[in-house]
Amino acid sequence: MSCISTAWTTPKNIKSFTTTRKGGVSKPPFDSFNIAYHVNDNPNDVSTNRALLHEQLPCSAVWLEQVHSNEVIEVNSKTDLNIVEQADALFTKEKNIPLAIMTADCLPILLTDEKGSQIAAIHGGWRGLAGGIINNTVACFDCNPSDIKAWLGPAIGPERFEVGQDVVDAFSKLNINHLSGFKPQKNGQFLANIFVLAQQLLIQLGISHINSEQRCTYNDPELFYSYRREYQTGRMASLIWIEN
Repeated sequence: MSCISTAWTTPKNIKSFTTTRKGGVSKPPFDSFNIAYHVNDNPNDVSTNRALLHEQLPCSAVWLEQVHSNEVIEVNSKTDLNIVEQADALFTKEKNIPLAIMTADCLPILLTDEKGSQIAAIHGGWRGLAGGIINNTVACFDCNPSDIKAWLGPAIGPERFEVGQDVVDAFSKLNINHLSGFKPQKNGQFLANIFVLAQQLLIQLGISHINSEQRCTYNDPELFYSYRREYQTGRMASLIWIEN
């Protein structure tokens, strides 16, 4: 499998990375390291890819059925890790339990506190971001937001993410400053900068330690899946855990 190290400064016991589309067994159009069952890939190939991924982890990751909501699941010692919940973020204080988020244009967001005692992983689609998924996740932390660090992974870039007026309205209703995350086009649509929008939301909550990859999934077909580019395609995974 092929992965990218997350470029952020965290406590030594916090481990994280994001996968690419390389190094797996899935056939086109899912070639090759697809880790998502729900995209109509061969389930045996997905299982093989996940097994390769889990070889790099302290134990099997916690996965979600992502539905573009603002729901957060807290993973604790009583959580049945075999049940896949419908939600779009995971939070835990437990050690050696990797949290996984799947993306193929949406923004993966990883969070940790400065002590390395609590972590979260967020699936940042525009609906979830506008609906408060970051707010709800940060509310799970029992520290000052200024003590939280954030990493923004690969996602569709500002030159490729075309949206309608409804998306602009959803964010401008939250804060008029979000208009700076949109660039009007001649066709009446807008180009959205999901990196800027997420960073604004984090800053508004008091989080200033933000590292953003600014890597466009659409523009890099060699490394990344992109739903907007291919429609039928695989998913990458972004993972974080607290090492014991």
